[in-house]
Amino acid sequence: MSAERIRTLVVDDSALMRKLITDLISADASIEIVGTAKDGRVGSDMALELKPDVVITDMVMPEYDGMYLVKAVMDKRPTPIIVLSSLNKTNSRIFDALQYGAFEFIDKPTDADSRNAFNYPLLKLIREASLTDTNLLKNRQQSNKNTHTHTFTQTLNYDIIVIGASTGGPGAVELIINNLPRNLQIPVVIAQHMPPRFLETFSERLNENSPLPVKLGRRGETLKGGNIYVANGESNTCIEKNMITGQPMITYTNKKFEEFNYPSIDCLFDSVADTYGSRSIGVILTGMGKDGMLGMAKIKNMGGYTIAQDEDSSVVYGMPKAAFEYGAVKQIVPLAQISGFIVSCL
Repeated sequence: MSAERIRTLVVDDSALMRKLITDLISADASIEIVGTAKDGRVGSDMALELKPDVVITDMVMPEYDGMYLVKAVMDKRPTPIIVLSSLNKTNSRIFDALQYGAFEFIDKPTDADSRNAFNYPLLKLIREASLTDTNLLKNRQQSNKNTHTHTFTQTLNYDIIVIGASTGGPGAVELIINNLPRNLQIPVVIAQHMPPRFLETFSERLNENSPLPVKLGRRGETLKGGNIYVANGESNTCIEKNMITGQPMITYTNKKFEEFNYPSIDCLFDSVADTYGSRSIGVILTGMGKDGMLGMAKIKNMGGYTIAQDEDSSVVYGMPKAAFEYGAVKQIVPLAQISGFIVSCL
């Protein structure tokens, strides 16, 4: 990263969108636009020539699209890339871009976003992206499905695993669940910060590679051992006991939480602490901000076990750091070891 302003390249086939993005970025004096390009080929060439700290690219462009740019830049000069997307929820190309090394993706800005730049996440993402270790981005790989079983004792120590993640999370989540044993006997619930329309596609992508079934959690659904549920992004997800059967189930709430909403990690963790108490494992992964910090603290205070991803393997060491500094973390673990560590706790 440059010592002064964050040098940023903007790539979009729409001249109007390029202007909207550059105007939005101009609201932050710490960021400098070093160039704009109309497609992925020109953009990747400019990235190699200008050596920006961060690249912002549209995903959908004629002929040379955002995926072309991500591959070209990450192959020749790894640089944090923020992808702007208007893709519909059934298109999984955005996750291919993340797998190939893109830093993060967000919805394309609107006129309203440009008028209130500091409420739109792009400026904060640019600052975080400029600090990230590009080796972490470039070295993302599709993890193999774990086909092995694990010999569990008859009485397990815990009854649920909850995972919270944000920026850098999709790849981290995928690595963890792909390495859980296929005979896991307790449910896993995941809250991943992501535009809501992509969460179902994310769940389907995870299900394709996981040794365990993965699905988007639905209101009123009873949790089953060996199943993985992804929190819906249209509301905040809670886990509560069914008043009739006494079985834990998924519920929704419109209650707002300070750090993040839809889905709130704090909401999920807080409800799990109330429902499962000391029988819960909470895991906080890479991400900006402090969401999950208070929920992790509650799980720990109730006697549950809390795990945070370590700094070296985190794309953004924000949420794990906040939870650790708050005293909510019992163990810090590198990403590649989290699955095995969870199983050792059971």
